[in-house]
Amino acid sequence: MRKTSSYNHIFAIAIALMSLGTNAISAQVLNKPVAADNPNLAGNSAWTAACASDSFNEYFVNFTWSPPLVASDNEFVLELSDANGNFGSPVELARLDDKNATFDFEFEFQVPNDVRGESYKMRVRSTNPAKTSPPSDAYPMHFVDFSSPLLISQDGSGDIPPGGSIQLCGAGDVTLEPHNISNADTYIYNWYRSGTLLAEKGASITVSTPGMYYVELDYGSVCSGSANTLSNTIEISTGTSSGIALNGADDVGLCAGDAYQLEANISGIGLTYTWYKDGSVVSGPTLEQTTFDINTSVSGFEGSYEVEVDGPSACLERSASVTIRNLGDFEVTRENDANIVLLPSQTTTLSASSTAASPSYQWYKDGSPITSATNSSLEISEIGDYHVRVIETGGGCSASPVDSPTTTVEAPESFEFVVEYAGAYTSCQSADVTLSLLRINAVSDTGAKTDVTSELESTFTYQWMHDGSPVSGETSKTMTISNFENNGGYSLTGTVDSFNAASNGLAVTMSASTTLSISANGTVLCEGADAIRFDTSETLGGETFEWLRDGEVIDTTTENITATEVGVYQLRILTHDCPIVSNELEVRAFDESLLSIDRPEELIIVEGDTETITASGAESYQWFDAENNLLGAQDSYGFQEEGEYLLVASFGNCTVSRVINVTYRDLFAIPNVITANGDGINDLWVLPNSYSRQDDVLVTIYDERGKEVFSQTNYENNWPQSVTQFNKLNMIFYYRVTREGESLKQGTITVIR
Repeated sequence: MRKTSSYNHIFAIAIALMSLGTNAISAQVLNKPVAADNPNLAGNSAWTAACASDSFNEYFVNFTWSPPLVASDNEFVLELSDANGNFGSPVELARLDDKNATFDFEFEFQVPNDVRGESYKMRVRSTNPAKTSPPSDAYPMHFVDFSSPLLISQDGSGDIPPGGSIQLCGAGDVTLEPHNISNADTYIYNWYRSGTLLAEKGASITVSTPGMYYVELDYGSVCSGSANTLSNTIEISTGTSSGIALNGADDVGLCAGDAYQLEANISGIGLTYTWYKDGSVVSGPTLEQTTFDINTSVSGFEGSYEVEVDGPSACLERSASVTIRNLGDFEVTRENDANIVLLPSQTTTLSASSTAASPSYQWYKDGSPITSATNSSLEISEIGDYHVRVIETGGGCSASPVDSPTTTVEAPESFEFVVEYAGAYTSCQSADVTLSLLRINAVSDTGAKTDVTSELESTFTYQWMHDGSPVSGETSKTMTISNFENNGGYSLTGTVDSFNAASNGLAVTMSASTTLSISANGTVLCEGADAIRFDTSETLGGETFEWLRDGEVIDTTTENITATEVGVYQLRILTHDCPIVSNELEVRAFDESLLSIDRPEELIIVEGDTETITASGAESYQWFDAENNLLGAQDSYGFQEEGEYLLVASFGNCTVSRVINVTYRDLFAIPNVITANGDGINDLWVLPNSYSRQDDVLVTIYDERGKEVFSQTNYENNWPQSVTQFNKLNMIFYYRVTREGESLKQGTITVIR
């Protein structure tokens, strides 16, 4: 009911204004948007806060405006401010282009998913004419994209303490933050201590005061409760630090059967002690158990030991760890490759390391000890199988010797090189290519290969080969080829001591520098014109070649072909290592639409002025008058006089003609009064020829109630028609003349009978 009353009131104003004539019509008035009820929800009323979510995001605002009518291409745009009500960078919520004759309507919109605030405002903007309404009242708006209980933990680690309690020792503090929400820093929070709202609004809070702490997302005064984000509670309590530690050394080596006792540095009545090995409880919690005996008679007694103390008014604290090592259990690590290739003139060094506290070393070759080889490293010059044996000599432990893994040292049967293209290389496309040594393999008598690049690449002498012949000056590990005349097969040879090595082969094929081009005497195919003939920049005698159309071979024998079909033509010569490919020429079918002119063929000019028409799309142009006199041969011509003219445009041997009719413009004003009484005088509303009979000009007429009664392009000066009914002696109509949505003229027409 509300909308109909408002609409009638506004329309009555529009009719009153139009009855006063054109000069009395005032500018449009855009009123501020107002929250409206949702017609899709039964019994709903206008919203006061927008609490949107993925499951519900449908809101309406009501908007009213006053005539005169806006342009036919106008759009009404609903815009949203920032959270403080500022429109410096407004967000578009909705846009309507079908309400240009409706003065009271509603926008439907969705709340953007990044909106969170209490003071959002909206406004409406029209595009033609460009006007902006006053801002709406402020509304709370929140997109509730997280609606589950938050989970908080220390530093957001995800580890909620047992019982939900964290104890602080001394003057310490703890940081609490949620760990089950993405992009936590983009939200606003309400932190509480024992029911009291705190000032902190960020994703984390650092506290030292005892109390019960919990948090919820701040979705404002209206939306927070419905979001259901209230978190778990963590209790913060305080206590006194006792400074717990373990007496004695922090690294102790023991043998099996040794006795050793760990002892806490603090003892006191009422304290309980829990002992840990490698993070797991091995004893306790036990009241006043300040010591723990290491049982070295069991396997695996070595490890990291700690003690934890707790008690009334004391902090729960754990000591630093003490490392207990088994002196009879150690490892030996080989620090060189498992397989080594040794040239006759070379030496190399083997080495090992051990975790034994006081190791002794003995090296072996082929299973036999090497005299005086008792260090952690050994220099060798003979092939064989080597390992080192380590014995623990410290701590009084009787431990079994531990041998290192075996290193096999062998002499090569031969060597081979592996070469490759360095960087990107594509046959017949790359302008240059670099070849490089990738790897040197030592090959044993069994065919096994060992990569010895790092050991021997600086020892070899090198020579690059081209089709089996040495390349002068190319004696390094890389070679660059940049001339197609050097196409062929390449390989690398080398020598070290009495060994010769050769590589795999690499083919290099680069295209010749010859540029092949084709040309034609035309590119437009039309009936009755001379044939389109292709010529080339290269002589094809003695060459193997292919003519292509749209990528398909159409001729391999004719040096100069003729185009009989549309398509993309190209020539390819195959005689060289790489095919030589020409440019492309496209032959198009003749189409009169290829010719374009920038003005109507029915040209209206003001007498005494010059109006220029410019043509495009053809190869040449000729302008003629009605007596067939040539006026010009450029792509444009300036017209000054009425008459009939001819444009002839040429596309090779094809032509297109256009007739240009030039008339002088009617300069009389648009009438605002006609007498439709049938006497043949001033019965019709006649427009100047700049507006009438124009295909791109739309004439629209509305009655005094704003209802469209006539709309026509190419207006024939034929309104009102004989069938038009007038129910009053004097009636006022409203008209608008537009071109492509742009308003040219508007006003009123008074019809007198």
